[in-house]
Amino acid sequence: MASQLFIGLMSGTSLDGVDVALVTFNHLQQPQLLKTHFVDYSADLRTQILALQHPTDNELEKTALIGNTLAHLYATAVNELLSAAKIDATSVNAIGCHGQTIRHRPELGFTMQIGNAALLSELTGITVVSDFRSRDIAAGGQGAPLVPAFHQDAFAHNKHNRAIINIGGIANITYLSNTGEIFGFDSGPGNMLLDAWIKQHLGLNYDADGQWSSTGNIIEPLLSTMLSEPYFSAQPPKSTGRDLFNDAWLSRWLATQEYAHNDVARTLVALSAHSIANAVKQYCGQADEIYLCGGGAKNKLLTSDLQSLMGSVRIETTDKLGMGIDWVEAIAFAWLAKKCLSQESANLPEVTGARGLRILGAIYQA
Repeated sequence: MASQLFIGLMSGTSLDGVDVALVTFNHLQQPQLLKTHFVDYSADLRTQILALQHPTDNELEKTALIGNTLAHLYATAVNELLSAAKIDATSVNAIGCHGQTIRHRPELGFTMQIGNAALLSELTGITVVSDFRSRDIAAGGQGAPLVPAFHQDAFAHNKHNRAIINIGGIANITYLSNTGEIFGFDSGPGNMLLDAWIKQHLGLNYDADGQWSSTGNIIEPLLSTMLSEPYFSAQPPKSTGRDLFNDAWLSRWLATQEYAHNDVARTLVALSAHSIANAVKQYCGQADEIYLCGGGAKNKLLTSDLQSLMGSVRIETTDKLGMGIDWVEAIAFAWLAKKCLSQESANLPEVTGARGLRILGAIYQA
């Protein structure tokens, strides 16, 4: 069987931009990363997307127009990638496009990722697969996280019990036992609250290496009260996003007392670390290896906190498994597009809670 080319596009809750991965699948169906590209979001686009997280004036039209803007940005990213790789668009089987999540309410039976996949197909001349979450939600599932199925395919080991932790805006955990058991869910905030806090007080988009938060001290009573959030103790399957963990959520815990800004930042790092570690200990207790990916894997303070909380369990990054931390999710959506075109199920009912296996994605044929 000849190798097949797919492109994965991922723009997550951190709202930093779009990751693009050109992936080939060989006769064993294993992905090989050929080329990567990143295009950042402008400050104006980031602000517009954030405004759509909540009801706003004329939001239907604004959502459609921003979806078109994203399609043009995604197309630019794809075309730049192909140009750098010296590959013609006609050689690509499909683009797997996650789209930008603006609402995720599985408890109400819907999720919304924008990016106008039809327009993206027109602009690139490539078949686009998108809207991966909706079918799982229609089947009674959470619609997320979707990457555990890919993690199982890429990272499972017959001798080690592994936890794969993606720390983006939201942190999600996949447990891969050496017997084939798989489990996964969103543990809670990853970078999202810290990003919002440093943006508010220093005008920066993120706290590089945890440098600012490292200057503060953990506010133990604040950490304890934030960890009382019911989501953390809710049983999986569960998924979350900005619909819960947003500026209003943080303001609620800060309303009764003034704290030094860097102390709050330090406490938010601890919140992410504790919520992740608590979830791993409760649901992935047999894990003897932990691998991190996503932007949060670069935050030295966060990873140090995690290692302290997890004790002797070895924590590495997915680079050690041959897949760069910045590209795991984009590769996963190339994989999901391939599964859709092959008419293969790609959800995991044991992860999302869906009634059964489902083929995920809507196809916009070139």
